[in-house]
Order: sequence, then C-alpha cells, then structure tokens
Amino acid sequence: MAVSRSEVAGSTIARVSGLTKEFRSAGGEVLAVTDVDLEIRQREFLSLCGPSGCGKSTLLSMLGGLTPPTRGEVVIDGESLAGPSRDIGMMFQTPVLFPWRTTLQNVLMPIEVFGKRPADHKDRAKELLGMVGLEEFLDAYPWQLSGGMQQRAALCRVLLYDPKLLLLDEPFGALDEFTREAMDLELLRIWSETAKTIVFVTHNINEAVFMSDRVAVMTPRPGRVVSVLDIPLPRPRERQLMRTKEFADLVFEARSLLGVA
Repeated sequence: MAVSRSEVAGSTIARVSGLTKEFRSAGGEVLAVTDVDLEIRQREFLSLCGPSGCGKSTLLSMLGGLTPPTRGEVVIDGESLAGPSRDIGMMFQTPVLFPWRTTLQNVLMPIEVFGKRPADHKDRAKELLGMVGLEEFLDAYPWQLSGGMQQRAALCRVLLYDPKLLLLDEPFGALDEFTREAMDLELLRIWSETAKTIVFVTHNINEAVFMSDRVAVMTPRPGRVVSVLDIPLPRPRERQLMRTKEFADLVFEARSLLGVA
C-alpha cells in the first residue's frame, strides 16, 4: 500500500484548540468559525477545504496571527501565538507585488522590512527565482509578467526568509484552469525540495485531494472541521493520478463529508 508523506512527517508543528471567531458590526454578530481543533504536522501538506464563505480564510488568518480569535488558541512549536511571526509565511489570492519594483526587488522586500541587508540575500533570491523559472525576469516589472509568473515571484518572496510554516490562501484561485494546474504541480515540486509545512486553502475538492497528505473538511458557516481525511496516495504526483479509482474514491469521500456527493 502506498504511504503518504503525513505518515513519515515529523512531530506536531502547530496545534489549534477551540478556535472561534465572531465578527461584530452594526448589523449584528456573525459567527464565522467555531470550536476548531486541528493538529498540523511538520513537513506535511494540509488542505482546508469547504464551500465559499465557510471561514477557511478566517481560520488561516488566525493561524497566521493576523486575526485574533474570539476564543481558543493557536500554539506554534509549543508557544501560544499572540500575533504575526517570522516563522509563518503567508501567500494570498493576489501576488501583491509593488509595480515600481522589479521581480528581484519585490522578492527581497521582506529582507528590507526585517532590517537586514538585501545584498546578503540576493544570491538566495536569484536561486529561488531560478527554481521557478524566472531567472530571465529578474529585472522585469510586475506588468511585464503573466499572472502565473507573478504568483511564482510572490511564492519566492515568502520562501526567501525561510519560515517554518507556509499558509496559502487560494493562491492560484484567480488564474485560468490550465495555469492553475501548472502552478499546483510547481508548488508540489517546491514543497518537496524545501520540506516546508504547508496549509493550503481551497474550495476545489479535486485540488485538495491531489495536493494533500490530509484534507480538513469544513462545514458551511459557522465553519467547523467536520473531519480530517487522510490521503494515502503515492508521491510524487502527476495528473494521471486523477484517473485512478483510488483518487476518485477519496474525492467521493470528501464530497460526502461536505454533503455534496
């Protein structure tokens, strides 16, 4: 039987306990996420999958320390998370590249923000850009790059300062289907080479099963993790895997948990 990477992953890197978020506005109170308990294992690829509006992005934002929970706790490497941390890197649906900066300058930006010398990290930035096929676009500006190329640059920017945990909020959701599939494979290759821990938000069930070691299935709002589904499919993964019965069975199981089978 094939062994998934989660079975050979390291110890727990993050733990979520009773995480709840309630937003208050003039229109009343909205319970976005409630009572989420979740364990994230070192070096695994974990997806949060659920329908639009179920609180996936809110949960990810709390994991990243950007949104304080109403109740509950996030613990990273044994320490309670009280805010943003350099050990956590986040990537969003849009690349957020500064138009007046070149590709290389955009990738080096976090180094400047952290008060370090960009020159000391330029070689590593170039190495990462080469890894994603952008070595010929170091001096290009964002408007000269395709959407997929911009997302590659944004991923390099997150990887440059070497966080322990990567949180990716539907980073390829705005791309066309063909580019998105190519970026999924690119991300899996980079993840394999860097041995990072990744939490990946998506509402695409096929994508979640294809990419992940485990899939945390969330209910409609208020978002709860109804089940965590193990994905014991072999790696490395290629698109042909999606034609197998094993893949189809896992997708059907995830759909059943979501109530859309």
